Amino acid sequence: MSDSTPTAKPSAGRVAGMWAKEIAIVVIGALVASTLLRLFVAQMFVIPSGSMENTLLIRDRVMVQKVAGWSRGDIVVFRDTQGWLADPVEETDPIRKTLIFIGLAPDESSNHLIKRVIGLPGDHVKCCDAGGRLTVNGQPLDEGDYLYSTGYETVEPSAMPFDVVVPKDRLWVMGDHRDNSQDSRCHLDEGTGGMAAFVPTADVVGSSVAIVFPFDRWRGLSRPATFDRVPGSTTPAPDRPVITGPTPVC
Repeated sequence: MSDSTPTAKPSAGRVAGMWAKEIAIVVIGALVASTLLRLFVAQMFVIPSGSMENTLLIRDRVMVQKVAGWSRGDIVVFRDTQGWLADPVEETDPIRKTLIFIGLAPDESSNHLIKRVIGLPGDHVKCCDAGGRLTVNGQPLDEGDYLYSTGYETVEPSAMPFDVVVPKDRLWVMGDHRDNSQDSRCHLDEGTGGMAAFVPTADVVGSSVAIVFPFDRWRGLSRPATFDRVPGSTTPAPDRPVITGPTPVC
């Protein structure tokens, strides 16, 4: 005959409490992981304007990676610390701000801009050569794959001539819809010696790697092959920009 006694079953309330604790741990862990991913790995942004058409359309959601850096030809998101935007709009809804912070909602505030990197620090960027093309360190760019096109006509690489050397720790950026982009060309008369035309590398959030919404536009974003042929700068990047010729007027 056994002298053991039956083990009492936990009450329903205790079981519910145990489940609630487990679920809370899972949810908190997921939120922490999502926040860390947004802060250090990738973040989603909403395209606010038509300056990158037809590569990116207004209201596209793009995923921006923050790990691998960026190079010429990449599409980057950057904070507007140069005052390019006349009336930047910050997100004020506390719920949406929280969702953005933890990575569950895209950042739709207009204090970020998105453009294509054309010139790195020290690069000599010029428009245009005899063939009407941009050149970077003397190498012409074949931009037909990404410049805005109606299907019948493609915009010019730039209707405004310019000739610049990018200063250190700065980037020269342009939109793919060159006739509808207030990019580096339009700010060469701002800041000390035109410095406001060049985006600080410290302001870059990361490079865009994919369109994730709407689903019918889901695709990766790769660096155009034409930038692979651009040689590196042969001289150190200057402290201040070098601007030759007349300043473009947008």
